[in-house]
Amino acid sequence: MAFINSKNKLVQKIKSAWGQPKDSSFDFDLIEHYFRKKSSPSALQVISNRTMNDIDFRSLFSYVDRTNSKIGQQFLFSKLLTIEKSPGFEQQEILIDHFMKNEGQRIKSQVILSDLGDDKSLYVSHLFLEPFVEPPKYLGIIKVLSVLSFLALIATLINSRIFIFLAALLFLNTAIHYKYKKYTELYCNSIPRLILICKCIRGLIKLNLPIKPKDSIFSSLKSIERLKSQMSIFTIEANFNSDIGSSIKYLLSEYIKMFFLLEPIIVFHVLKKLDQKKSDIQNLFEYVGEIDSILSIASLRYGLEYHCMPHIPANDNRMVFTDLYHPLIPNCISNSLAVNSKSILLTGSNMSGKSTFIRAIAINALFAQTINTCFASNFRIAPIKIFSAIRISDDLLSNKSYYFEEVLVIKDMIVESETGPGNLFLLDEIFKGTNAIERIASGKAVLSYLNKGNNVVFVSTHDIELTDLLADSYDLYHFTEVIENSKVSFDYKLKQGYLKSRNAIRILEVNDYPKEIIKEAKEIAEQRSKTLL
Repeated sequence: MAFINSKNKLVQKIKSAWGQPKDSSFDFDLIEHYFRKKSSPSALQVISNRTMNDIDFRSLFSYVDRTNSKIGQQFLFSKLLTIEKSPGFEQQEILIDHFMKNEGQRIKSQVILSDLGDDKSLYVSHLFLEPFVEPPKYLGIIKVLSVLSFLALIATLINSRIFIFLAALLFLNTAIHYKYKKYTELYCNSIPRLILICKCIRGLIKLNLPIKPKDSIFSSLKSIERLKSQMSIFTIEANFNSDIGSSIKYLLSEYIKMFFLLEPIIVFHVLKKLDQKKSDIQNLFEYVGEIDSILSIASLRYGLEYHCMPHIPANDNRMVFTDLYHPLIPNCISNSLAVNSKSILLTGSNMSGKSTFIRAIAINALFAQTINTCFASNFRIAPIKIFSAIRISDDLLSNKSYYFEEVLVIKDMIVESETGPGNLFLLDEIFKGTNAIERIASGKAVLSYLNKGNNVVFVSTHDIELTDLLADSYDLYHFTEVIENSKVSFDYKLKQGYLKSRNAIRILEVNDYPKEIIKEAKEIAEQRSKTLL
């Protein structure tokens, strides 16, 4: 009865959570492990740390993640940041359509995956991405001591005088047992989850989902399940708790393992076997991760007011989107744009929406190519790599100035501009770490260079001079504020052309800056404007 009630509560929780962001915490050090360590030879691009930070990816992931298992969580994190050369979304869409139309099977799948929802499952990726600990050089001696202990026990039953030798062996074995106990504890989070993964996959197979597992999944299942009984030594350690029955069982097993030195012998035997089965472990991990990530994408789409699946033509470098928005901003104002042969230069005051708009483009360009999902009513983009320079700061630890850090980041873009099927470059306030004259000159030269071939550039600037210098190769758009009754407001709508009005001093004025400051600022601005003209 308790089991039935527990399962009913889980089902109700799953139903109520469908389409909703999680309210749990995220251990990104462990969640990112699979992404950081795995090899991606087939990828068009693995998104850099810089771009991750520029688009606030961890906050974005906390919103997007609707997985049921920790394995699915790790897999989804990696999936969102890896643009494949041939993504192949056909199977994903078949499964999403199936789950949307078959709530019963969707919930059964989620219940099965929930068995891997504890934090210990985050350690499974270590089993195929990290080296195992090396066995001690004198493991053979430990095996001899184990046999001697068994023989000494038998001999003591025949001749009690041998008990002294048996006691000495017990003392020695106890010391050895606890010396190597740390290795059992090191893997008691991950190895028991292998048994659960096998159980989970068997459960998913029984559901007869429309996408059948590859033969390699069955082969990997059998390979790992052969070690099930031997891996149970880690399960005993992991499942120990403080109730009396469990304590007695644990102590009995501990004494037996200690007396016959079973633990180090079995542990290093299992590790040796698993070291030969890393590809099988990864195969099973990624199968579970794929199913769970697809469920997460389905839940994400269900919870959105609107979304679309992008059109990704292979030989068309135009970018077109309608009603595009940033998913992390409540009631976000959407914008539409068609990028044809020219890149885009944005002008506008601070807080008018330029940076948010650029981030929204980056997020949608990324998700279009990784999960076939966009926060827009229409989105068209060719296969493209994504590079950004939105949030740059002084690197105090390596003693780099803001400007020098900018130079290095943009140099990487220049190198990348000559490779790949196409590149999307996103820059916010280019070279703002230096003086106006050189900033404008350098900015114009760099932006002209980046805007070649199939590359697309989105750049924001406060330098109106750049709009004249780049008018032939960049389409001009702007965001602006509205000042009415001494109040500043923003409509966050993209408008064609460059920003003609300059309201920075006016904003100081409506915020009650001293009249002396306002007067001097206006005089200087007027003089400089005449000089530039």
